[in-house]
Amino acid sequence: MPTQTFFKNVEHKNILLEDFTIGLMVQSNQHVIVHQDHAMVLDPGGHKVYAAALAEIDAIAPTSSLDYLFFSHQDPDIIAAANGWLMVTEAKALIPQVWTRFLMHFGVDDMMADRIIGIADEGMRVNLGDCELLILPAHFLHSPGNFQVYDPVSKILYSGDLGASLGMTYTVVPNFDEHLQYMTGFHKRYITSNKALRAWVAMVKQLDIDMILPQHGAAFATKEHVARFIAWLEELPCGVDLLPEQFSLPK
Repeated sequence: MPTQTFFKNVEHKNILLEDFTIGLMVQSNQHVIVHQDHAMVLDPGGHKVYAAALAEIDAIAPTSSLDYLFFSHQDPDIIAAANGWLMVTEAKALIPQVWTRFLMHFGVDDMMADRIIGIADEGMRVNLGDCELLILPAHFLHSPGNFQVYDPVSKILYSGDLGASLGMTYTVVPNFDEHLQYMTGFHKRYITSNKALRAWVAMVKQLDIDMILPQHGAAFATKEHVARFIAWLEELPCGVDLLPEQFSLPK
């Protein structure tokens, strides 16, 4: 998968990096938002993708321009290489407050602790130059401390694991109905409950969204697909909704 630009104007661009995952690793996307001479990397990934992702990002926006590393939640495909990124850049790390002390288990040096910003449960707004990005709460979708990023310039919502799809070969959803087979199983197992989904839906319906870009799999790159995806999630039973009344002892 080549590097793909989803939005670009004179001072702003939104780029999906190459797929650096190999072998048995779960496929994951690394995204970059560049505004003027400021940049944010979203969910930069683990150790095996670190060197390639760093080189690719440096070609797009010099590491000296990197203001933020955004970690949507605590999974290793997101934060395992955090120490490396903090060592070679001056970027601040944005991570859910509930996961800040867990981040240290991935080797983050105490000397860099002052650049780790815990995101409070209600979310926050951050300035990328003069572009204000919204850090949106998306708790229990799937992590109990989980956030997404909305970029009002490109009108792109970076949705993390929400919208994840596995097994297809395309990077942009061509047909929503046919795409369901690649994401239904993931959402039923990894997303906590329909109650959490409905809370999210009520929030994002207040936004003007042109595209939704997940951390795994294909993007929803039209307003029609965005609307259909949100409507699908609003009615989806998942997670604890599907639990039996009692677990069975192993045979």
